[in-house]
Amino acid sequence: MELFDTATVLTRVLTSGVVMSIEKSDRELPGLERLLTKQTGRSKAVLLNSRSGAVHAALAGQGIGHGDAISAPVLSEPDRRFLAWLGVEVREERADGGPVAFEKITLDAENADRLGELAAGVTAPALVVDLTGLGFGPAAAVLTDDPEIWARAERLKIFGAYDLRTMWTQQEDAAELVPGVQFNYRLSPLVAACVRMALGQAARPLTTSGATT
Repeated sequence: MELFDTATVLTRVLTSGVVMSIEKSDRELPGLERLLTKQTGRSKAVLLNSRSGAVHAALAGQGIGHGDAISAPVLSEPDRRFLAWLGVEVREERADGGPVAFEKITLDAENADRLGELAAGVTAPALVVDLTGLGFGPAAAVLTDDPEIWARAERLKIFGAYDLRTMWTQQEDAAELVPGVQFNYRLSPLVAACVRMALGQAARPLTTSGATT
């Protein structure tokens, strides 16, 4: 990634004065959400500040929590420990090819241009995309076509009680979606802007000079 491009993006965000994800005028987080939904073909995106947060949101979005058991793809040891901490039992991926609770894609500089291709083969109700490997700090997303999974995941990431729509009005509009334990999984607009830049540049077709040999 060119340092000039990164500096330009950071300057744009910092001079906007919007560096907190609860700002109503933020444009960086919605921009990354639009890019991810476009590239993956999913209708909804939830942005989070870590892979663990995204795994948690993917499960909470389906009402899965302490005492439940899930089928899951091959997980890393940190993910297994985190799910154990949540009290969620993980079973090996079903041998009959049945549904798993979520699937995961880990992006880095080598495969960032293949997100759409990788997401096309995913059939799980929630897709976790780990964006940390792009080099701009912990970042991840949950992609889904299910509006209820999206709504519950959104409510998990900002202390549960208020999402971006209700943070400023202090009006509760869906108390049944509030998780019992609340977390702060908000992603910074600074990180979102840099991740969007990295994904956009990875997907951009190479230009040619027109010269022939």
